[in-house]
Amino acid sequence: MAGMSSRTAPKVAVLMGGLSAEREVSLSSGRECAGALREAGYEVIEVDAGRDLAARLAAISPDVCFNALHGRWGEDGCVQGLLEWLGLAYTHSGVLASALAMDKARAKDVFRAAGLPVAESLLAAKSEIMARHVMAPPYVVKPNAEGSSVGVYIVDKDANAPPQLGAEVPEVAMVEQYVPGRELTCSVFGDRAGCVTEIHAAGWYDYHAKYDPGGSTHSCPADLPAAIAEACRDYALRAHRALGCRGLSRSDFRWDERRGAAGLFILEINTQPGMTPTSLSPEQAAAAGQSFAELCAWIVEDASCRR
Repeated sequence: MAGMSSRTAPKVAVLMGGLSAEREVSLSSGRECAGALREAGYEVIEVDAGRDLAARLAAISPDVCFNALHGRWGEDGCVQGLLEWLGLAYTHSGVLASALAMDKARAKDVFRAAGLPVAESLLAAKSEIMARHVMAPPYVVKPNAEGSSVGVYIVDKDANAPPQLGAEVPEVAMVEQYVPGRELTCSVFGDRAGCVTEIHAAGWYDYHAKYDPGGSTHSCPADLPAAIAEACRDYALRAHRALGCRGLSRSDFRWDERRGAAGLFILEINTQPGMTPTSLSPEQAAAAGQSFAELCAWIVEDASCRR
């Protein structure tokens, strides 16, 4: 691990919390990862990442920073740039890959160039989206640079009026063709794609379906035709490589099974997947025989600076 000292128990600063709308999710991920890393034998310091983060890390002098932050500043290249400036080894993707993945429109441009299937989309002013249908329904409105399904609106095919968006939607948002069908996801662990998980939710897989108890269930591995499962794994690995991701990432898909292989679309890639033992990526690691503690340890051992 580049930049790490030779002490027997490496000191790991687990970065969590932060300033984004996904703060609570990050705190949950961070605490779980911190516990798993202690179980694996690391010296762990939990760091709630505020505006004094640089000073706190200078005082702690960790061997590696485990990035358990979610949302803006934590997975959009900002904290990655800070860690590189400080010369600290850190986990997950680097500055450019993180920034590209967080910007859905730019990530889609990269995916198209790599030959990956993406749903039609456009960026529009919030005022315009609320004034008229900027795309023929059905479609989805979502922030271009947020995660965890914050601020997502589904506009049905029979909707007479455009959506009235809340304050959580920024002044410019993405409008994306709605892809019906099954919700699938696949993680990449370094240079290997894991199994495919199907997510079952009563409605849209929104913030509450993701994080509320009983909001959704998972089939891991998913019951899919072999060709579709292999396509998901192939697309996830190609997306990971096209953006230049490092360590762990997770790609999300929708599959309209009525259309067969032509109905499979990659929606986005997450460079900071949720990290509790029951989160999607740890479940996929467990399906391959890797415990949560082993997964967290692998992520730490993969850390480096200038990723």
